[in-house]
Amino acid sequence: MKEKIKLLVIDDDPSVSWLLSEGLGGEYEVLSARDGKEGIKMVSGAKPDLVLLDIKMPGLNGLEVLEQIKEKDRFLEVIMLSGHGETKNVVESIRRGASEFVNKPFDAKEVEVHIQKVLEKNKLKKELDQLKSELQAKSQYDKLIGENPKMLQVKNLIEEVADSGLNVLIRGESGTGKEIVARMVHNLSSRRNEAFIKVNCAAIPRELLEAELFGYEKGAFTGAHKTKPGRFETANRGTIFLDEIGDMPLELQAKLLQVLEQHEFVRVGGIKNIKVDVRIVCATNRDLENALEKQHMRDDLYYRLNEITIKLPALREIKEDIPFLVDHFLKKYNLQYRKDCTQLSSRSMKYLQAYGWPGNVRQLENLIKQIVVRGDENIISETLKSTIITSETTAEIGTSPDKRDYSLKKRVAHAVAEEERKLIQEVLERTNWNRRKAADLLGISYRSLLYKIKEYRLNEIV
Repeated sequence: MKEKIKLLVIDDDPSVSWLLSEGLGGEYEVLSARDGKEGIKMVSGAKPDLVLLDIKMPGLNGLEVLEQIKEKDRFLEVIMLSGHGETKNVVESIRRGASEFVNKPFDAKEVEVHIQKVLEKNKLKKELDQLKSELQAKSQYDKLIGENPKMLQVKNLIEEVADSGLNVLIRGESGTGKEIVARMVHNLSSRRNEAFIKVNCAAIPRELLEAELFGYEKGAFTGAHKTKPGRFETANRGTIFLDEIGDMPLELQAKLLQVLEQHEFVRVGGIKNIKVDVRIVCATNRDLENALEKQHMRDDLYYRLNEITIKLPALREIKEDIPFLVDHFLKKYNLQYRKDCTQLSSRSMKYLQAYGWPGNVRQLENLIKQIVVRGDENIISETLKSTIITSETTAEIGTSPDKRDYSLKKRVAHAVAEEERKLIQEVLERTNWNRRKAADLLGISYRSLLYKIKEYRLNEIV
């Protein structure tokens, strides 16, 4: 049996509810409220599909009730019931979000025409919103480019967990696309039409982060001239993305845990618990297990955030995807800057695939943007050639200053190796990669040259 559409009539005149109930009761379930306060409570409790609201009522008037209804559910359709001479109020109600208005006196059939019109419009709007959401989700999905099994595994996991409601922890080096994944999780979920709010926990001073996340009351501290909602309130019914969660101060982690467990918090300087319905997605490039050992992170918070983990591979782990990424960024920036750099040479592509990419996809994107804007792909060899060096030197450069080996013998050996590599590279290019001729110019055997080419990975950038 088809479920009836639920109508809520908010009017202090009982004859109005009776008329609509008698005239529409066969096709609709008609509920009634005698004043604005009762009507607002019924909106939350009864979950009507549509509200018929009188403009003039004692206590809260129709405009005030409309405003509170829209705060509770901005998608709930409201038809205003107006008497003659209330044109100004009708215009104001439409401005505040009412869908239609019906002049009193009316008959049930006239009201039903308006109801059908509003419901049909609402249906089309939902279908349009759904289509927009799907297109937006596809747009985000297309940004996660690559055919490497590791990337395909990430995409599959996103699809599996997006609508689960579980908290998601995204891990990966800086520049691997953690925010893109967070937006995909949101856009593929049932919360897609609500807010997606990003907070970078490392970018906001620790003394301001609590107020930014949870808001504050007027007078809570010097400069708090008015009450301000925090990011969690703004994200209500939607998703909040806490980037660099590993940088959140320990004293704030207990408050975040309260939101995760009880879905409520207190503003800075406040005493009232504020309820929220928020999906939390976090990201970090830090070693959280090390933070747990050092007691920089609460273990209970870690396990609540870590309901689902999505690990993004570094670009050096998926080098076969570099051509796909290059093609995407070329198209993107050709369109943006009205350029015509359609493809890169095979030589440039080999440089790109031989490089280690410490900045990951973000670094690659910035390099391709430069190439498109300047129209010169020689930027690749100029930028990367001097950094494609021996694995030993690469490891040394990647080491933090406090752990780096300052042995004079090793440093001199590294410097000599680098100069030798540069000289061999220069001679090979001058002889158009005629190895025998290059060996003669360098004064070494052909076999030694082949060994050096392999040692310095010069064959990877031919």
